[in-house]
Amino acid sequence: MNDPILENLNPSQLQAVKTTEGYVRVIAGAGSGKTKALTSRFAYIVDRLGINSSNILCVTFTNKAAQEMKKRVKALIGDTYDLAFITTYHGFCVRFLREEINKIHFPKNFIILDAEDQKSILRDIFNELQINSKHLTFKQVLRFISKQKSTSNYLGYILENKGFEPDQSDSLSSRIFQIYLDKLKRNYALDFDDLIHFTAFILDHNPDVLLKWQQNLHYIQVDEAQDSSENQFHLVEILSRVHQNLFLVGDPDQTIYEWRGAKPEYLVEFDSMFPDTQTIIMNRNYRSTPNILKIGNHIIKNNKVRVDKDMITDKPEGFEVVHFHGKNDFEESQWIASEIKEILQAEQAAYSDITILYRSNHLSRNIEQALIKDNIPYSIFGGIRFFERKEIKDVLSLLRLIVQGDNFSFLRMHNHPARGLGKKFLERLSLLAGEQNLSLLQALERNITDKELAKKGAVEFLELIAELRETAKTKSISDLVKIILDKSGLSELYRKDGDEDRLENIKELVNSMLLLEKENNAPVDIIEYLQEISLYTDLDTDTENQDKVKLMTIHISKGLEFPYVFLCGFTEGVLPSALSVKERRARAIEEERRLMYVAVTRAEKRFYMTDSEGFNFTTGLNKYPSRFLFEIKDEFYVRKGKLSQQIIENSRNHQSPGQMQENTAFKEGDFVMHPVWNKGKIQTVDLEKKEYLVDFFDMGKVKPIDFGFKHLTGFSEDSGDAEGPKELLDLAAHLKTAPDPFEQDTALEPQGITSLSSDSIFDSGPAPDLSENTKPDKKDSKKWWKL
Repeated sequence: MNDPILENLNPSQLQAVKTTEGYVRVIAGAGSGKTKALTSRFAYIVDRLGINSSNILCVTFTNKAAQEMKKRVKALIGDTYDLAFITTYHGFCVRFLREEINKIHFPKNFIILDAEDQKSILRDIFNELQINSKHLTFKQVLRFISKQKSTSNYLGYILENKGFEPDQSDSLSSRIFQIYLDKLKRNYALDFDDLIHFTAFILDHNPDVLLKWQQNLHYIQVDEAQDSSENQFHLVEILSRVHQNLFLVGDPDQTIYEWRGAKPEYLVEFDSMFPDTQTIIMNRNYRSTPNILKIGNHIIKNNKVRVDKDMITDKPEGFEVVHFHGKNDFEESQWIASEIKEILQAEQAAYSDITILYRSNHLSRNIEQALIKDNIPYSIFGGIRFFERKEIKDVLSLLRLIVQGDNFSFLRMHNHPARGLGKKFLERLSLLAGEQNLSLLQALERNITDKELAKKGAVEFLELIAELRETAKTKSISDLVKIILDKSGLSELYRKDGDEDRLENIKELVNSMLLLEKENNAPVDIIEYLQEISLYTDLDTDTENQDKVKLMTIHISKGLEFPYVFLCGFTEGVLPSALSVKERRARAIEEERRLMYVAVTRAEKRFYMTDSEGFNFTTGLNKYPSRFLFEIKDEFYVRKGKLSQQIIENSRNHQSPGQMQENTAFKEGDFVMHPVWNKGKIQTVDLEKKEYLVDFFDMGKVKPIDFGFKHLTGFSEDSGDAEGPKELLDLAAHLKTAPDPFEQDTALEPQGITSLSSDSIFDSGPAPDLSENTKPDKKDSKKWWKL
């Protein structure tokens, strides 16, 4: 008789399902049937052990994953069981807080803020403080807020009902954080970070509540455990202390959310925290061919924070992995389009079998243009088409208004940014345009003296269009766009908005125009350009079920699989991201390598890596293939497109910071003499910018000095007062040891916020020993396991 729960499980999956008691760690590689093992285990505990489903907590990270697990469990044991505790971390916390938040005198109908709500609050705060994205971006502030909530006793301050007194000595980020907390407190609002912090706080400070939930949750399962943050791990660890049945499943090699607080160490070192842990390795891959797995296995071995494993498969060798190197962006994207046609013909594949992955959204622009030229239908997952993004349409509308004066562009841009041209203005203008058979712009030009139209904003708008028309006669289209952004106020508007992605997309638009001008070796005609661009925007709305090539970021692709995968933009500074490496150094390199691993292991039949030569406008450097390419043995893939030995050598030299460090005149900590600013000390050697950051003692300031500056000389620490005034050194030492709010490497050593009281009556004490079964080494601290 077939067993629906245990059938078709391989030995490691079966072991994971039947190992129900104690601390269990399952290292489940990509494509190894993790969800099948997890859901079968849940069904086994309910159906074979007789445990009530409401006594099992199974947490994962996305609602989609939770719904998929519920669906599979119902298929195994029927739909008569309570599966409410198959949920996300946030879903569990909301359910908990609806029941328990009154313990801290919050109403049960508290408000939950989403990401857009947070941005709205930040816009208000930025207006109050009269700041914009030149000072800080929303992304930076939200990251700072999230980190401070994880590393400070902010909740104790809120519950003491204390206000934050403005202190000009606080950093700008800290002042924003304080105002943000006040706004949330006044409205009984919680953001996503608060959900888990409030839950943990109540559990830590209410022994009766903790015991109730500990006793109820006999089994706890954690999906994608490598993505758990410190607070999330604390939550499941403290809830499991009575029954001590904690089951973690995940893959440290697929941790791609460290920047969001994920700590792969909790899964990697789980057996050290709990010495009696049973570890199960699920390394049989059901997705990819051996040729694809060889690439993934080979590259991920370079990471240190991992549990060693090699993925294996019973599939035939399959198609060889291909690396294509193009002479420029156009050649790279055109080659991808032609290869897609070859796949369609040779493999009898559908468009929807093919996926193109990239590190950042703006990289889709070249690909989109190539696909459209070759009539290849596509859809963007997790985003919108490049030329349909709001900021791109704003710029294109002004271009169109300059050369064509159409009504659609006028309606979009006449009051954007705001010029005080409201509904009555537009009604009057439309009436006159209809009577005189003119376009709206022509009607405004002819009737600007009309009483209802003669507004300051209208006059300035006409002057702007006239000025831009004259400029367009002599400037290239790329230069014209830069002028449009400046003169129209759009650039300032996007900066004030704090959304740096908009500015990055505008930069990419200008870059595409520069490349087009270079390719044509002549100025680009604006009307022809706009006509070509109209092809990119006048496409039907996409649906997931349509037969189209899929475009998405690697992050969005995690957990998905596709027959044919292209990884484009496989360029140093893009993957790995130069910004991430600059911010988080070695940890970022490991995470970027995991991103590469995730991209590789999405592919079932064929995998392609593509890059191209040229200039990287993001890094300000010439483009080289990703360093990860050179971590793969040549015999593991086929190369197409000519990659010269000089480029290979230059690429390797460019990617060897250790070697470059040896070739610099000075290193970090050296004392130097400047002809004007006298003595100083090298704080940082920035290999990317080719500059030293020098702390000059006499002026008490840090200055960037170019590597090529010949008049910077070194001297010994023993020569006189090299260390400078004592008070300056003390300050420098203090600043050097102070935590950087944007430095993720310090995340394992949380620091409090200096403006918050450290002796609050709500400070966390040790968790009570609520059970005889609680291990002795858990009594000293509620986070005894903290790394």
